[in-house]
Amino acid sequence: MIAAIPTVDPAKLKIHLQRIVGERSPFTNPARLSKVEQYIEGEFKSFGQAVEGDPFIYRGRSYRNIVARAGTERSGPLIILGAHYDSVEGSPGADDNASGVAVLLEAARVLSRMTLRSPVLFCAFNLEEQNMVGSAHFAKKLKTLGAKIGVMVSLEMVGYTDSGSGGQKYPAGLSWFYPDRSDFIGVVGNWRSATVLRRFAASMRQVKGLPVETLTVLGNGFLVPAVRLSDHSPFWDLGYPALLVTDTSFFRNPHYHRASDTIETLDLDFMAKVCQGVIRAVLNLQ
Repeated sequence: MIAAIPTVDPAKLKIHLQRIVGERSPFTNPARLSKVEQYIEGEFKSFGQAVEGDPFIYRGRSYRNIVARAGTERSGPLIILGAHYDSVEGSPGADDNASGVAVLLEAARVLSRMTLRSPVLFCAFNLEEQNMVGSAHFAKKLKTLGAKIGVMVSLEMVGYTDSGSGGQKYPAGLSWFYPDRSDFIGVVGNWRSATVLRRFAASMRQVKGLPVETLTVLGNGFLVPAVRLSDHSPFWDLGYPALLVTDTSFFRNPHYHRASDTIETLDLDFMAKVCQGVIRAVLNLQ
């Protein structure tokens, strides 16, 4: 039995979005990327969490992931929540991926006030848009340290919906099995993650008004390449259980990697339900 979970306020998510949204490319707007990095770090610290930078080098330049820790200090298994905070050139990146970071921050705020029996890491990853450089660095670091990971969860584009029918697309062969309305959150895992996928999705389904669809892929997802395009895939590749939580990205959102990916296109009530579901799932995995 878990304690009552505070209701997530869409207005709090909007505040985070307003501070994050804006082009965050390391090549064309590094100043904005750095400013958002500092905002995330400051928010984690304001929750009373232990926070550290996780530095790495890419093309001769230094970058950081921001990692906060909540819960017990005993050794694993870790529960890791992650979201990338960089964007592509020319896009303000509201859904991709300010939405995931906003949910990450609000989940961290709520969970930091609750009793956690297992350690939880909240990871803001950098350079996801450069083929998951930041999360690959962090996953390898954990592997070298011999870390035990219960699950890694990547929050990747979690704010776009469309209530009309026919707008939802899928990788080849999957449209027969899933709805054509873009009003659900997707949770994707591989076979190694199947058990935790079922538990995580079941917890999210307890949130009233939040449709949840799941997909389990063979191996590390190479037969469905689109499911590998986020920060969970480096964890899959190292043998860790990991999940992708997503609104399905370019299979739904017409603003993907465009200048039109703005706050105004997002469904904040939907995001709040997703956040509520993620919090519930983390607590149920304790």
